[in-house]
Amino acid sequence: MGWKTLDDMDLQGKRVLVRVDINVPVVDGAVTDDTRIQRIVPTVRDILAKGGKPILLAHFGRPGGERRQNLSLKQLVPALESAFGTKVRFGEDCVGYEAELAVANQGEGEVVLLENTRFHDGETKNSAKLAEGMAKLGDVYCNDAFSAAHRAHASTEGLARLLPACAGRLMQAELSALEAALGNPQRPVTAVVGGAKVSTKLDLLGNLIEKVDNLIIGGGMANTFLLAKGYDVGKSLAEHAMTDTAAQIMAKAEETGCRIILPSDVVVAEKFETHAPHQVVSADQCPADAMILDAGPETVATICKTFEDSKTLIWNGPLGAFEIEPFDAATNAAALKAAELTRAGKLVSVAGGGDTVAALNASGAAKDFSYISTAGGAFLEWMEGKTLPGVAALEQ
Repeated sequence: MGWKTLDDMDLQGKRVLVRVDINVPVVDGAVTDDTRIQRIVPTVRDILAKGGKPILLAHFGRPGGERRQNLSLKQLVPALESAFGTKVRFGEDCVGYEAELAVANQGEGEVVLLENTRFHDGETKNSAKLAEGMAKLGDVYCNDAFSAAHRAHASTEGLARLLPACAGRLMQAELSALEAALGNPQRPVTAVVGGAKVSTKLDLLGNLIEKVDNLIIGGGMANTFLLAKGYDVGKSLAEHAMTDTAAQIMAKAEETGCRIILPSDVVVAEKFETHAPHQVVSADQCPADAMILDAGPETVATICKTFEDSKTLIWNGPLGAFEIEPFDAATNAAALKAAELTRAGKLVSVAGGGDTVAALNASGAAKDFSYISTAGGAFLEWMEGKTLPGVAALEQ
């Protein structure tokens, strides 16, 4: 890739505008989950160690171009100071006099946090004027917000074109992991794609069948593919209008040499509730009054064997209704197998997407995956093969 990192930049005495994602949950003015804050700590510390002056740019919520006190970044200052172990000076705006004042008063070893970029309507419109106003505050631009890289905004795309630019440590880790998974992976490559609807992941499936060797389809999506094969899925969640599309995807996969793995056996129940009475049946034997809620043990064995025969794994979406027991069994078993192979150095495993992160955390497998992306939309768009404006701007 053609992007630079902090290692390529001379930061001594330089003002470094750092685009970060600190869109964290706040209740009664207190941060309840500081995961995103902790993830930017290495970037901030490395800039300080290289003699640079970190100036943080971030959005918070969706104020729609208006100043809204409940969406001010000022409330995050205590959490940031705790994470960085240094003073964080707050600027009441991200451009203009208030921002310039905060930057001018920045002391040695201090961090500056500027106000919510989305208080300006021009942020989401990628306003050149707003980007130019931000650029006046710094000498170097560092993007450490992969999760916002799929948006061409003033602080993610416009600003990157106005100053010498590089990727922060989190962005660097994310891009390196994604390059290892799909850009230049060790083969065979296996992808797990789950979730409720085929219709929301058409671009994803279309891209993957041209790039991976095995595609495992789970969740409600798998039911639509089973329907396309002529199976009765009873009361299961499925998109009946998408069966022709599913059939086309399977036909295209045959042309590209991608093996699609669907459930061969399934766990069915009459009710969608915790510990509902359930049974395992062949995928083509779902009772008319039941619904498919998980993949069966035979399918799990096939998935685990596929992982063993693979070198690279990309995972997006659960295999069943992982939120309720015992319909989390297939997801948990497959995730733990992937974790075991990763620990043993036999598999590069990259996962991302909201439900995916939650499912892997619940299984206890997350800590052993090679990389877990918390980027959501940006991770999905990258998997779909789309150009991410925030990344493309760094490659200029």
